[in-house]
Amino acid sequence: MIVMKFGGSSVESAAAIARVVSIVEARLERRPVVVVSAMGKTTNRLLECAGLAAGGARAEALAKLAALREFHFAEAPAPVLGQLGAHFDELAEMLRGLSVLGEMTPRSVDAISAFGERMSSLVVAAAFRERGIAVEHVDARELIVTDGRHTQAAPLYAETYERLAARLPGLAARGVVVMGGFIGSTKDGVTSTLGRGGSDFSAAIAGAGIGAEEIQIWTDVDGMLTCDPRVLPGGRRVRVISFAEAAELAYFGAKVLHPSTVLPAVEKQIPVLILNSRRPEVEGTRIVARGVESANPIKSIACNRGITAVNIKSTRMLMAHGFLRRIFEVFDRHETAVDMVTTSEVSVSLTVDSAARLGRIVEELQAFAEVVVETDRALVALVGDGLGERKGIAGRAFQALNGVNVWMISQGASQLNLSFVIAGGDVEKAVGLLHAEFFTELDPKVFDVAVSEASV
Repeated sequence: MIVMKFGGSSVESAAAIARVVSIVEARLERRPVVVVSAMGKTTNRLLECAGLAAGGARAEALAKLAALREFHFAEAPAPVLGQLGAHFDELAEMLRGLSVLGEMTPRSVDAISAFGERMSSLVVAAAFRERGIAVEHVDARELIVTDGRHTQAAPLYAETYERLAARLPGLAARGVVVMGGFIGSTKDGVTSTLGRGGSDFSAAIAGAGIGAEEIQIWTDVDGMLTCDPRVLPGGRRVRVISFAEAAELAYFGAKVLHPSTVLPAVEKQIPVLILNSRRPEVEGTRIVARGVESANPIKSIACNRGITAVNIKSTRMLMAHGFLRRIFEVFDRHETAVDMVTTSEVSVSLTVDSAARLGRIVEELQAFAEVVVETDRALVALVGDGLGERKGIAGRAFQALNGVNVWMISQGASQLNLSFVIAGGDVEKAVGLLHAEFFTELDPKVFDVAVSEASV
């Protein structure tokens, strides 16, 4: 059995779904389980409707929901329109309820956003039936059991794996299994979601639960590239990469893979493939337990914009213990993750991806330290196996970045990354300089030496 996950751009229209059906049809002998995201930007549009309704703009919310309904009806096979209509009627009632309450709770956010995958899975299953392919549709909420942290629920693996193993192999023996990603339910049956991008995570969980031979993530790029094509065109496809490197790239901003995706796959030693639904003939990127030794020390450059740097200084803490503990206790109380840290005896500089609770954090920190917040920063990371054991990498990077102001530097404890914090406006220049330094010559065992159409 294999798991095939198709993202929103891969199921955004009837034509795109027809491509999905063809791709899966060519792999029927491998008993595929198909996991789908919501169609196109449906989740964003549903949340926009919910926000409008809760804010008192009920008429506008219902009008936008009607437009979303028309979109789904235009792209869906006729036999499924009745089910879709029932879902949209339910959504309309939920929006009316939100307009009365005047607020959105995390639980209501999950209930509404889950409709995207619930509906797309029905549409995709209907497309298989229209092609004459046996199909089994299953509601993912019956299989993926989570805790109650709505909008960012964590799977309860033991219960989930038990349900997946009991249901999916039997269904796959009868036809293509289609289920929505991103969604699950609590032990009490309340709809939950795994967080944005969680469809990749759902696919990995499903693959681990059934012991799949591989997990395929189908998207709109040829695989992982040596750089983000939106930042620097002309990157090369990485043919094979280790789980650890892929996770590091995802954590530092690579958008092609959800950061949590690799975790269930690592545990079960299941290869993950990143493939292009618009160019299925391309072999993509294969993510494996251990990468292939490469003449290139760097596999890819990741970057993350919109980073906030926080500089904390207290001369009163000279020779005193407990300074770091006090700082991180503040961030912990406000449930804000820290990405990068550099320290000295009396000062600490760190970065956060989310500044939502930074005001209260700074207020608490100022009780015992001076605090300076710097916005519009970006994090650029060079990722590759064993960077700490390779001589001269940092020197080459600094030489390449001559002329770019570097605010912070970190050699990751994992020995997998060398990271820099720079001004947001310098990202394109920095990535271009680093790419020219480390990817002029490529090891064909690890990289596609031809220019990818998806990278330009």
